[in-house]
Amino acid sequence: MQLVLKRGKYLIVFLILFALSNSCDDIQDSQVPNVPFSFTINLTIANELNIPGNSLLFPGAGYGGVIVYCAGLDEYYAFDATCTYEINNTCKVKNNGVLGECSCCKSKFLFVSNGYPADGPAAAPLRQYQVAKVNSFTLRVYN
Repeated sequence: MQLVLKRGKYLIVFLILFALSNSCDDIQDSQVPNVPFSFTINLTIANELNIPGNSLLFPGAGYGGVIVYCAGLDEYYAFDATCTYEINNTCKVKNNGVLGECSCCKSKFLFVSNGYPADGPAAAPLRQYQVAKVNSFTLRVYN
């Protein structure tokens, strides 16, 4: 009987932790509005993205524009340029290599660590998008 009670307690703790972990994911995903998009980048034109540590802003995609960051050879990440502290169309994250800074609240985000804030009032990371290498000179960015 005691063995059943012990297992029951562990099951309850596991279910509570599972519910909390899923609810945190929902909060992060819903901060910046999801705007469907897809675009391609020609790396011979946007050749700054061939150098690790560089980033470029592509306005007009996502909710507030999309920042694409080159982390290494064939390793790219894309983030929405909307600050997660002040979610509106006037507060944009300006990119500068591996770092982005909000024009309003001055929160700083590190692209090298999945868009997590490094300084300022923002607590949530930037919304991240998918990046796929189509061929040796084309990237596809989408959600």
